[in-house]
Amino acid sequence: MEFTHLQTDESTELEYVGFWLRVWASIIDTVLVMMVIFPVMFAIYGSDEMASGVTFTGSTNILFSYILPAVAVIAFWTTKHATPGKMAIGATIVDAKTGGSPSFKQHFIRYLGYFISTIPFCLGLIWVGIDKRKQGWHDKLAGTVVVRPKNKGTERVRFDA
Repeated sequence: MEFTHLQTDESTELEYVGFWLRVWASIIDTVLVMMVIFPVMFAIYGSDEMASGVTFTGSTNILFSYILPAVAVIAFWTTKHATPGKMAIGATIVDAKTGGSPSFKQHFIRYLGYFISTIPFCLGLIWVGIDKRKQGWHDKLAGTVVVRPKNKGTERVRFDA
């Protein structure tokens, strides 16, 4: 297999990234997005509306809640093959057949696949924990897998006797 954008050599083994690591990556991404969007929404809507829990409507909400996050995520996938959360855990998104870089079309389908994966009680996301290749429905639709170098953990414990 060809993993051209991973910093690995021929001897590096890869492993599929499982459910809990991907949850952790998602939490990191969500916090980062909130750190960007909340100050902007606060500046636009003011403290009174934000404190009252008003549902934001209009084109500004659509732009900052849907369009810009989609553009940012797909831009990260296209340029870095991962979001910041996936980068933090050493994971990368690759084409499931070749191990190479996914196409823009695959990234776009993968992003839309997140919506499909969440509609039936998030079953498509939970599927990552069930599938042998750790693919959610969004990965299956796009033909991608999420991998990282095997045994990416900390250095093995050694005792000097």
